[in-house]
Amino acid sequence: MTQVDILILSNGPGEVTTWVRPVVRALRQKFGDDRNQVRISVVLSPCSNASGREAAIALSYPEVDRVQKAEHFWQFLLWGKTFENWDWRSHGVVVFLGGDQIFPIIIGKKLGYRTVVYAEWQARWHKWIDRFGVMKPEVAAGVPQKYAHKFTVVGDLMLEAQEQVSTPYSLLPTPHSPIIGLLPGSKAAKLAQGVPLCLAIAQYIHAKKPQTKFVIPVAPTLDLQTLASFADPQKNPIAEIFGFGGASLIVPKDASSKALLKTTTGLTVELWQENPAYHLLSQCCICLTTVGANTAELGALGVPMLVLLPTQQLDAMRAWDGLPGLLANLPGVGTPFAKVINWLFLRFVRRKGLLAWPNIWAQEEIVPELMGKLQPQEVGEMVLDFLAHPEKLDDIRAKLRKIRGESGAAQKIATLVREEIDKF
Repeated sequence: MTQVDILILSNGPGEVTTWVRPVVRALRQKFGDDRNQVRISVVLSPCSNASGREAAIALSYPEVDRVQKAEHFWQFLLWGKTFENWDWRSHGVVVFLGGDQIFPIIIGKKLGYRTVVYAEWQARWHKWIDRFGVMKPEVAAGVPQKYAHKFTVVGDLMLEAQEQVSTPYSLLPTPHSPIIGLLPGSKAAKLAQGVPLCLAIAQYIHAKKPQTKFVIPVAPTLDLQTLASFADPQKNPIAEIFGFGGASLIVPKDASSKALLKTTTGLTVELWQENPAYHLLSQCCICLTTVGANTAELGALGVPMLVLLPTQQLDAMRAWDGLPGLLANLPGVGTPFAKVINWLFLRFVRRKGLLAWPNIWAQEEIVPELMGKLQPQEVGEMVLDFLAHPEKLDDIRAKLRKIRGESGAAQKIATLVREEIDKF
């Protein structure tokens, strides 16, 4: 086989950890580990949900040879040169795993490479993309017949990522000690409200059902001190809105023990830094989460969830995708933009659709979405009702399993890449 470059385009933390990881592993299994024959590069594009650590995470994957940070993306898109002036082989494939689907077209043309796009929900630019790997057949529905040959159903990459993890966990639930996962987000815009709200809900549930255990799978882009700062009312005034008294970080000297957040009421919440945390999440009877990639991961795992969208601070939610997210985060003027964007969303957009990925996929509300000035007591009572009626949770699990895609997506995408390389 001739020497080739495989260029992975991605963007946010969810895509880098749940899409890029299994795909680069499958590519190495398909092509072997000889870097003189096949080189894998990752180029990141800007994302309003990014933390800045995505490049380091991608570079930590042993299958990846080189990574360019998102801050240098526009130079590469416009001029075809990376910040470090990478060399490119004459043959290669651009693999799209997050961002805007126009990017692989432009970059593929500049480099003279074939293009393969993983389309989870929508597939665009049928004429100019060489191959599409889609999550479900519905993604290819309505595609003109002359482009139908470009489409292959590969399945759900999030499910693929989950299946590749086999780390055992000691925190196992029992009928009398259920585990509830708390996923408050990974960016400040979500954490400011998500951390105190989730912990306040946990306190309420624990007071009524003391045997309940709570865990936070810490996002790979988030350190423990930063997470804990959002549980401190002196550092995060929004906590007072939820009547949350605060929590302190406890880091044990024993490396085999987990760090904890301990609230003023004595509740302890374990902090799990293993990533991905799919085996931990699969042990949870229910999770409290924000909107975003978390809902897709939980849906792929078949884990019931309550999706929380607190609106106490209209300017706090700045984690929108695309232009709204960029406007909401502009220095100096971001706060007014954020307030207007969120007000418009609450006033008009929310009436038209669903926000959690499982609900979007099913076009119905499988998992409850709670929006408004949420109170810990009200949400806590909903969770207690689910715990008292496990058949309701079983019904959600069954519906989640029904809508998720096939397994083996990463291997099928690697096969598409191989087929495109063979065309050179």
